[in-house]
Amino acid sequence: MAELVADCPRCGAARITFDVRADQLLEHAPVRAHETFCVCRHCRRSTVFQLAEAPGSPLREVGLVQPDAALNPYVRIVGYVNIRDMLAERAPEDLPEDVAQVFQEGAACLAIGCFNASATMFRLCVDLATRNLLPADNANGLNRNVRQYLGHRLAWLFEHEYLPHRFRRLSTCIKDDGNDGAHQGTIGKEEAEDLLDFTRVLLQHIYTDPARITRAERRTADRRKEQED
Repeated sequence: MAELVADCPRCGAARITFDVRADQLLEHAPVRAHETFCVCRHCRRSTVFQLAEAPGSPLREVGLVQPDAALNPYVRIVGYVNIRDMLAERAPEDLPEDVAQVFQEGAACLAIGCFNASATMFRLCVDLATRNLLPADNANGLNRNVRQYLGHRLAWLFEHEYLPHRFRRLSTCIKDDGNDGAHQGTIGKEEAEDLLDFTRVLLQHIYTDPARITRAERRTADRRKEQED
């Protein structure tokens, strides 16, 4: 039976050996992602570890369950499946890594009912995403307060059409509910979901839609080049 050495999330034992009982391959290339069902030899309770198998691994042909050896030389432990994975909203495509991480943290908090924490994360997500929308020079009333405070910044971006006016009504939840989550702790499920909705559509507008258009233009250009050749 294959073995995996890791810290046990269930009993806290450090560097304990797990018996590998089952494995589910999630992604094939370039780095293969696995969810692997393991049983701790100390507490005899199970954990589903998230593993990344590097290209060139000798286990690619036989799988992770078959070999009578330790898996650690061939895989990297990414994490383990837990309550944070429960129905969490996935980040929109093509986000910068820091923005995507904050969004996923907010979505995970929302999924487990930590509404104030999710509100704070979604507000931070919008804050990060809108900073680079501001021009370098201080024109049209752009000042230190606009650059520093999200509420002032959103108002300036809408007023000067850096953001579509159709988002403006949705945006009130960021200033009001986001502040409540950070300072007063009074956010409920509905307010948190409003924040999620605005954050998602804003990120899609800033990052996902332009990236999709760029890819479509590139495909069109490639097709035309092939026709010319």
